[in-house]
Amino acid sequence: MRKQFAQTMLEVGEDPRLVVLLGDLSHFLLRDFEAAHKDRFYNLGIAEQSMMSIAAGLAMNGLFPVVHSIAPFITERCFEQIKDDLCYQKLGVNIVSIGSAFDYAALGCTHHCYDDIAILRALPGMQIVYPAAPHEFDTLFKETYANGMPTYFRLPEHVHEIPTHPRFGEVEMLHKGGDVTVAVSGPQLQNAFEAVKEIENTYSCDLIYCTTIKPLSEKARQTLRESVKKTGRLVTVEEHSVIGGIGDEIARVCDNIRFVHERMGIHDRFLTNYGTYAEHCRDNDLTKEGVIHSVHEICTRNI
Repeated sequence: MRKQFAQTMLEVGEDPRLVVLLGDLSHFLLRDFEAAHKDRFYNLGIAEQSMMSIAAGLAMNGLFPVVHSIAPFITERCFEQIKDDLCYQKLGVNIVSIGSAFDYAALGCTHHCYDDIAILRALPGMQIVYPAAPHEFDTLFKETYANGMPTYFRLPEHVHEIPTHPRFGEVEMLHKGGDVTVAVSGPQLQNAFEAVKEIENTYSCDLIYCTTIKPLSEKARQTLRESVKKTGRLVTVEEHSVIGGIGDEIARVCDNIRFVHERMGIHDRFLTNYGTYAEHCRDNDLTKEGVIHSVHEICTRNI
């Protein structure tokens, strides 16, 4: 994902309005962009709040800034600047994070970020995009970077290998069934896709993939509503807190429909052990087996 980020910046950098600001990381990765556009490349060091405010000033002068750092430093640490400088003033700054959820597993909870989608969803006008394959970031960034709205791109370290065709504001139906709706975001698509395929002779699933978290088009909302109304059962899967992610968003979209809901995500606790990414996934049931278990549980529950 980081290599694709660098390649996309180099290509979109032909637009003289694009400016890249770094929080003292990915400097070597973006050396080609720096060589080609020295006057539009700034490494501002470990000063994320100032970097966000500088980006707001650049946007006010007709430029399209890209602000880049790891997820907790560029969202949680900068929340006030994102709220006041970007969203309140409706400025088109692109925030590109890496190290989402527990990608930096071994560095502990100071480098984890379970709630970035939740806190940014609450801000009026904020757009949230969650690509989990290189082509998804390339497509979605090129589609949105110049639309004049503050946009958050959450880039995970781990990617899925499922063919997808993302469009901003839309969801993608990857498998059709009638027993349960499985909605997923991020790299957990790999586990959800494999689980749905493995159990298709027992339970038939609608598998819906969400690369845009906010805003959802009316077509996307209708797709979700029709699926949940048909099945009456919803399983949401995400590498994010069970509070405030796609589980909450889809429940809100379907609030006038009667259904049961199983939320799969990061449990409501700090992950205090210094494990690996795979260990944190297992500890939070974010595995193929976990998805199969959740589908079985919800399909055997009375509605």
